Amino acid sequence: MARMNMVQALNSALDVMMAKDPDVVVFGQDVGYFGGVFRVTDGLQQKHGLTRCFDAPITEGGIVAAAVGMAAFGLRPVAEIQFADYIYPGIDQIISEAARLRYRSATQFTAPLVVRSPYGGGIFGGQTHSQSPEALFTHVAGLKVVIPSTPYDAKGLLISAIEDDDPVVFLEPKRLYTGPFNGDRSGAVQSWANHPGGETPEDYYAVPLSEAAVVREGADVTVLAYGTMVHVAVAAAQQAQIDAEVIDLRTLWPVDIEAITRSVQKTGRCIIVHEATLTSGFGAELGSLVQEHCFYHLEAPIERVAGWDTPYPHIFEWEYFPGPARVADAMRRAMGT
Repeated sequence: MARMNMVQALNSALDVMMAKDPDVVVFGQDVGYFGGVFRVTDGLQQKHGLTRCFDAPITEGGIVAAAVGMAAFGLRPVAEIQFADYIYPGIDQIISEAARLRYRSATQFTAPLVVRSPYGGGIFGGQTHSQSPEALFTHVAGLKVVIPSTPYDAKGLLISAIEDDDPVVFLEPKRLYTGPFNGDRSGAVQSWANHPGGETPEDYYAVPLSEAAVVREGADVTVLAYGTMVHVAVAAAQQAQIDAEVIDLRTLWPVDIEAITRSVQKTGRCIIVHEATLTSGFGAELGSLVQEHCFYHLEAPIERVAGWDTPYPHIFEWEYFPGPARVADAMRRAMGT
């Protein structure tokens, strides 16, 4: 078992799948020769050739459109959008073409493609390098949306996404690329080398889509989180000294409603944490699902902890960022303490 950070795990997933399946191709801005702005595709062009890993011009709509065409033709493209903040020009192709291809062709064609993109803040990236647009894609029938929180999950989930016969939007929390982050910016920088989630097999393995994971068992309150917020939620439970059960959704849609229901029915309380803006964030859908499935088990109102309804502010990043103190306060409110 190797020790990997998330960048290395994602690179390993791409390498394994490119070796396993000649139909897998990887492309995007600076993805080929340079190896990606975060080095996720480092060495893939040299190993697998110019036709398997190559650069694309700065045209997000063109990148996704090319991926749709490749997928319809029988390839399994993995397209990188350099930052999730720049994915918006490609949304028309993701929604109108990739997500609809199976339906509009009456299953004659599918779109087995993955759109990878780093997302989220905590890196002083400001409004144009910190956004969390995941809720836009969970709203679209025909798309799967995946967000890992550890290197182990990142590799296994990306392999499953590549093997899936429908389009997957795969968002990578860039604050976790080199180590876990619990939201305490004053603490020492952590490494995946000392975290169990950094233990990652070098060979092929898959983490199934649409299966959540219980990363901390508890009996008092359920916390639903994904990406960086998983680590923040665990830290908040320790800070508040509350027996919280933390659920890492891993796949946002289709969501593992069974895992959510089991936990909330056990604890009777639910807190939802995400970095994206509060209004119409994915937490609103999660809250609705919990209300529908667990209403008679709830002992307190559902709490949401999220980013502000503003652009991501550079100077107020750590007030915007849902840190452990804000999550711990929500836990105390849920417990009535």
